[in-house]
Amino acid sequence: MFLTQFFGALNDNVYKQALLLVITYGLISQQSASISTLNNLAALLFILPYFIFSATAGQIADKYERASLVRAIKVLEIIIMLIGSVGFITGHLVLLMVALFLMGVHSTFFGPIKYAILPEILKPNELMSGNALFQSGTSIAILLGMILGGAVISSSNGNLVWISLTVVSIAVIGYVCSRFILPQKIAEPDLKIDWNFFRTSFQTIKYAKSIPLIFTILLGNSWYWFYGATYLTQIPQLTQQNLHASENVVSLLLTFFSVGIGVGSLLCRKIGGSELNIKMVPIGAVGLSLFALYLAASLAFVPEKTGALLSLKEMFTSGWVYYHVMLAVTLLGISGGFYIVPLYAMMQAYSPRSHRARVVAANNILNAVFMVSSAIFSIIILSILKIDIKILFIITAVLSAIFSVWLLRKLPPMLNSAHASLED
Repeated sequence: MFLTQFFGALNDNVYKQALLLVITYGLISQQSASISTLNNLAALLFILPYFIFSATAGQIADKYERASLVRAIKVLEIIIMLIGSVGFITGHLVLLMVALFLMGVHSTFFGPIKYAILPEILKPNELMSGNALFQSGTSIAILLGMILGGAVISSSNGNLVWISLTVVSIAVIGYVCSRFILPQKIAEPDLKIDWNFFRTSFQTIKYAKSIPLIFTILLGNSWYWFYGATYLTQIPQLTQQNLHASENVVSLLLTFFSVGIGVGSLLCRKIGGSELNIKMVPIGAVGLSLFALYLAASLAFVPEKTGALLSLKEMFTSGWVYYHVMLAVTLLGISGGFYIVPLYAMMQAYSPRSHRARVVAANNILNAVFMVSSAIFSIIILSILKIDIKILFIITAVLSAIFSVWLLRKLPPMLNSAHASLED
């Protein structure tokens, strides 16, 4: 099960990163829109299924046998990657975007099954460790996927057959792993699935909203995904147009960001302690605004360059300004770890046990809404208003500061009230 989800997350990010790079570096000739529009459209198409299908996916995971569902989803992944491969080889951008949307659908339906199977196959005292392993594996898969996607595109000299072979091979490996998942008990075979995704999504959000503490925490989580999507989606364009650097530098910056999140998550427990508390969230919130401004300021000092793009080695030998960019990206990741880890822990701790899965579903839907909003927001700023990417980062930093002030004024009194109720 671990390997099945690992290779699924890996393939999502290999494909998505490869698509962003072939768009950014002009390896597909059928590009009628601007680079920033296409990159943000790609981000929107991948996350849109989470908004549309999350509630329905949860119902299906409860009604049918989950190991069989996983194998069916993995077969679907192979078909999707074959569609994407045709898109890469023929340079057909529409096919590539369709495959990206379908990969989002694949991940949306796999997520609820993954988290529903864990309590069935692990003992109660193994559940925390199992979840930690899954989260760590997913983070590593995302990082490796982005690096591998960039490395294959960079080393193949425009021959997109290699990226096609890569994504299809990973999908096949994922399917082979899924064959070893044992049959599972069906949770609710008599469940009548409501296929009206608008109604089921609305009901899920309505329940979360009925608990003000939970809904406020979910909004805090979702802001982080808006913020992170805004920055991560622009890294390929930032690297090519602002740093005048190659595809390998995209992977380098993504690595710094991902490592930063990991370091921030570990430090969060070291500094904040193992008990549930909010004290690291303000530190993370300040960092998310401050280091975004630091990144924008660093980009302003990058010298103009013509000719060949900077290689990975030249990034480290071309002046201190590039070190400032790398440091800013790393510090943004660390701040993100400080911010998001306590909020996720609070979401799990304060959710009613009987409705915890529905709270997670509401969180996924809200995350998707905020990430889609991020893509639309970035398209408006960069493509419609033609504003520089540095200004986009500054605007996002200011919005983050405003949101964080609201969150940190509203959340502590609610937490105090919840603690008092628990003590009573």
